[in-house]
Amino acid sequence: MFKSGFVTIIGRPNVGKSTLLNHLMGEKLSIVSSKPQTTRNNIQTILTKEDYQIVFVDTPGMHKPRHKLGEYMVKSARDTFKEVDEILFLTTPDIEVGKGDQFILEQLRDLKIPVIMVLNKIDENTENRVAETIKNYSEFFNFTEFIPISAAKGKNTDKLLELMTKYLKEGPKFYPDDMITDQQERFLVSEIIREKALRLLTQEVPHGIAVEIILMKKEDNNIYNIEATLLCEKDSHKGIIIGKGGEMLKKISTYARQDIEKLLGTKVYLKLWVKVKKEWRDNSSLLKELGYK
Repeated sequence: MFKSGFVTIIGRPNVGKSTLLNHLMGEKLSIVSSKPQTTRNNIQTILTKEDYQIVFVDTPGMHKPRHKLGEYMVKSARDTFKEVDEILFLTTPDIEVGKGDQFILEQLRDLKIPVIMVLNKIDENTENRVAETIKNYSEFFNFTEFIPISAAKGKNTDKLLELMTKYLKEGPKFYPDDMITDQQERFLVSEIIREKALRLLTQEVPHGIAVEIILMKKEDNNIYNIEATLLCEKDSHKGIIIGKGGEMLKKISTYARQDIEKLLGTKVYLKLWVKVKKEWRDNSSLLKELGYK
């Protein structure tokens, strides 16, 4: 019997959703950073095995929005609830059920699908803290299953896969065996560049950055020419992104190019530019151009 279904990963910003997805897939398909609200789109990835296919939907973290981009991210996460077969509610050890998790769980109460509580980062906490967290969350919400894991270390992730397949129903193969994501290469390239900016820059600058691919062309010699613009909201941010003598932009470009070459399997020439677009996160037309529809 072949099983299939759609699974969404939901949780507060920065609880490890993208790290978990990347580990389960064995591929770097979703942007990972220590900064919150990193994922901005619902990234679909496909895990196909001999007897099942799971289509993961990695959603933006649920949070109180402060601008139109934030509103898009929260709506995008909410919309997935109606379209999936299972929900992985991801959180981290905390004795009390915090307001952020309460906000999310209240919206899941009326759903008629399995909701599995996945307690991440157990390697960073004591066994007592993990046990107390599970106890308190079980009193707040009627979860289908509970499982403690470490996405970064890969602990119990195989058991998590077993749990997910347990609740899948018999169904078709939605995607070909060799397809691992429905995202276009241009989007993945822009996300890699944005990730490097998030990793290398500090304070509030990264949250005001978007990446727009201007040119992505494969030449006759099998080399990709890629040009991209990093959009920021303030003139002062532009200087920080470029850095003294262009050093910061050069670092972002170097690290991004290395990962893009792994993604595309060929040599890449990458040119980056920086442009100021004031308050772009509240510009509806520009958000649509950047793919936040």
